[in-house]
Amino acid sequence: MLGFLKNPVVITAEINMNLIALIVMGLISRLWGLSYPRAVVFDEVYYGQFVSLYMKRIFFVDDSGPPFGHMLLALGGYLGGFDGNFLWNRIGAEYSMNVPVWSLRLLPALAGALCVPLAYQILVELQFSHCAALGAALLILLENSLITQSRFMLLESILIFFILLAVLSYLKFYNLQRHSSFSGSWWFWLLLTGVACSCAVGVKYMGLFTYMLLLAVAGLHFWHMIGDQNLSNVSLMCHFLARGLALIIIPVAMYLSFFYVHLTLLYRSGPHDQIMTSAFQASLEGGLARITQGQPLEVAYGSQITLRNVLGKPMQCWLHSHKNTYPIRYENGRGSSHQQQVTCYPFKDVNNWWIVKDPGMQQLVVSNPPRPVRHGHIVQLVHGITTRYLNTHDVAAPLSPHSQEVSCYIDYNISMPAQNLWRVEIVNRESDTDVWKTILSEVRFVHVNTSAVLKASGFIGASLPEWGYRQLEVVGEKLSKGYHQSMVWNVEEHRYGKSQEQKEREVELHSPTQMDISKNLSFMAKFTELQWKILTLKNEDTEHKYSSSALDWITMDTNIAYWLHPTSGAQIHLLGNVVTWTSANVAALVYMCLSLWYLLRRRRKIYDIPEEAWQLWVSAGGICVGGWAVNYLPFFLMEKTLFLYHYLPALTFQILLVPIVLQHLSDHLCRSLLLKSMFSALMVAWFSSVYLVYCTFSPVTYGEPSLSVTELKDLRWKDSWNILIRKQ
Repeated sequence: MLGFLKNPVVITAEINMNLIALIVMGLISRLWGLSYPRAVVFDEVYYGQFVSLYMKRIFFVDDSGPPFGHMLLALGGYLGGFDGNFLWNRIGAEYSMNVPVWSLRLLPALAGALCVPLAYQILVELQFSHCAALGAALLILLENSLITQSRFMLLESILIFFILLAVLSYLKFYNLQRHSSFSGSWWFWLLLTGVACSCAVGVKYMGLFTYMLLLAVAGLHFWHMIGDQNLSNVSLMCHFLARGLALIIIPVAMYLSFFYVHLTLLYRSGPHDQIMTSAFQASLEGGLARITQGQPLEVAYGSQITLRNVLGKPMQCWLHSHKNTYPIRYENGRGSSHQQQVTCYPFKDVNNWWIVKDPGMQQLVVSNPPRPVRHGHIVQLVHGITTRYLNTHDVAAPLSPHSQEVSCYIDYNISMPAQNLWRVEIVNRESDTDVWKTILSEVRFVHVNTSAVLKASGFIGASLPEWGYRQLEVVGEKLSKGYHQSMVWNVEEHRYGKSQEQKEREVELHSPTQMDISKNLSFMAKFTELQWKILTLKNEDTEHKYSSSALDWITMDTNIAYWLHPTSGAQIHLLGNVVTWTSANVAALVYMCLSLWYLLRRRRKIYDIPEEAWQLWVSAGGICVGGWAVNYLPFFLMEKTLFLYHYLPALTFQILLVPIVLQHLSDHLCRSLLLKSMFSALMVAWFSSVYLVYCTFSPVTYGEPSLSVTELKDLRWKDSWNILIRKQ
């Protein structure tokens, strides 16, 4: 029964020593001296702020992309015990002892190190020789720009890692497709493709370019499968559903999960939440939630409210009035109504309070039981402090002469009657009988007499002059001019008015509310709003000293100074290996020229290379040249500040093309033994020059040793490079 114990248990394993060696070398090149310099390096000043906010659970919005990359950086801080207490205010600032520098930089460095074996594996899966694969890995290993970018708290190395992982996973899946469809390993690599794609997009939206490329490649491969008569309709449908699940549904679900974790972690109010809607702000702990906690949900006749403009940019503001009137005549000679000013004020103030009044009744308090205001109801809005009614009429607005002036009506006993009736229209209503709700309802106020809509026009125009205290203009805009978010308002603060006397009401307006009711948003509502803000929120793009154009990247006519030692000449620059960049450009040019030549010859029925070699050439180009193109060409269409590091994903694909072209030249163009020997000698010399350039620029890649003025000047191979030299 136990006879199997008579023989020893033997486990046989194949170990690729090339792969092991590449992993070790990659780790050494990226992890060596990782804590140096112990100072803020370039964009660490930017990403470090978000890491600190994660540590303190404070909500933020970053318009540069999704939160997954930030969460990975924060994970490094969490593992290192970082408490978030550090002021990220300038590049070069020394880190305090509570900042775990090594831990914060660890994940980007690991990702950069693993890109080396991934490059090797990709070329193996593309059916190229182990020699070519080893060459690709060594080029990635010795690329100075990739080393620099992966050794600091930055996201590009993580992005490139997930991009390469997605490409490798798909290639492994595709190669298994031929003989073991729907096997365990087949499913593993297919699912990993989708996971890696979602992670790449979750780090930076640049990952979307490679994701689209792989979807196109997968679609092309499936199109070829449709023509395979050996596959039944049921089998084709199963293949289609499997790809749809792994490459679309799972990535979307994972993308949503990144935001779910992000919003779960960041539950506290902070400086960034003011650009979000009132409902979103009220869902966060502290901030607006402390003010609005316990407010009545339904707006009723007699309610005391503040009205926040929904647009919220370039700044949030509230409907506001004060005792000052419009000047009788403006600077351009136009006249006004001389009524009480109505503006949109970007700060909380007691003059932001308004009372919702029933036009048919005189009382300014909520009845018992309250009478809720519904969609389509006619109301009057009474300014809480001055008790004047919100009004608009056929008088030109101060800054927008084609729109109506909005004021609080003052009776001057002239032929200018009050026009103060407004119809409440709930924009996000579910039915025409919806009740106007605090925070949740987005409403328009349509003037009954003129059909003008209350609008904060200061968002697209200038602020009022000194007589208007530089506050934002509010106008009545005709609906015929189209819909805009600046026409939409929501109730932010709300209480049921109880005091009929004005002095008692003023005291009431200054006091907080005390009723308890929850206004929690669903995850999908918060995700939709946050995603929209990320896509539409644009910081003012200012010219940066090290910004560059996409054309500068190919020939590396630019660099970025990442760090400079405060006393010595030690410094770190984002500079690439000149030989590698030049070789990558030449390889891309050779590939395109050869491909065009082959296509023209094949059109004439002349086949210079075997069909198998041609298919290999095309598939490799689809991945490498396609990867370079989709990660580079879109930058010509972008209106944003660009830096050299934006080119690194495209460069990585271009580097993979170099050994592919070299092997093709060796196999199909060097046909004599002499040519092959000469070609091999040239390859040795070429690769030696790659290593020599890597060593030459290592001092500005790793930041040590410190170089003299003469040595620094010797590194300025191009006049456009900004190598920092201290004045003697």
